[in-house]
Amino acid sequence: MARIALGIEYDGSAYSGWQKQAHARSVQGALQDAVGAVADHPVELTAAGRTDAGVHALVQVAHFDSDASRPPHAWALGVTAAAPDDLTVLWARAVPDRFHARYSALSRTYLYRVLNRPLRPALERQRVCWVRRPLDAGAMHQAAQRLLGEHDFSSFRAAECQSSTPMRRLLEAEVWRHGETVEFKVRANAFLHHMVRNLVGSLLQVGTGQRPEDWMAELLEARDRTLAGPTAPPQGLYFATVEYPAEFDLPSQPQACGRLGSHLGGGPP
Repeated sequence: MARIALGIEYDGSAYSGWQKQAHARSVQGALQDAVGAVADHPVELTAAGRTDAGVHALVQVAHFDSDASRPPHAWALGVTAAAPDDLTVLWARAVPDRFHARYSALSRTYLYRVLNRPLRPALERQRVCWVRRPLDAGAMHQAAQRLLGEHDFSSFRAAECQSSTPMRRLLEAEVWRHGETVEFKVRANAFLHHMVRNLVGSLLQVGTGQRPEDWMAELLEARDRTLAGPTAPPQGLYFATVEYPAEFDLPSQPQACGRLGSHLGGGPP
């Protein structure tokens, strides 16, 4: 029995999220069907992180076990051909049995995109969040620095979050502007349910001048979700990359997922 890791790109607009559900279309369900067709037996995929309905992925990583003998390129090409058009396997790699897409991850990175202009988007309406009021990206970036380190993120945790602890270690938090687009990049050891969207929702209030930069530190200290900003919409959120120990020799994630700009690997210009 071999273990195979996949790097997966998807547009989450038409899905109820990653996790397979009995009466809704899921990314996991669609991919398991495609992988099973190539393997000639049912498989179960385990992902680095579960994305919500409407959330996209630049490089989601998942693994499965199979006794089918296929070269890596055959897994990638075959599963992509069998999958819906909004799902693509970017790469496939044989990995040791000790590899686990979720538990072996050192960090995860999310990207959030906001179209900041007076008129709503037509072409990217399912791939960005639209904010008509002018945003101060510099103020949001400075406010985000208050969140770095290991903290109790209860103020940014969804009520239905099932994690046993609200403690997370935020390793990077950056905000920058490209013309009409404002982008947020956050990297942590792991994330709570809706944590990124709740962080962005609060930072947007800083960006519009409704709140001062030090408000984020106050929210962190309060540990009270009712005091923070609203949850930002899902369509602007992208699961961007996963970091794994070098021993697993997986493709360079920042290099593989740099399709929304060159700043996923290096931060703002």
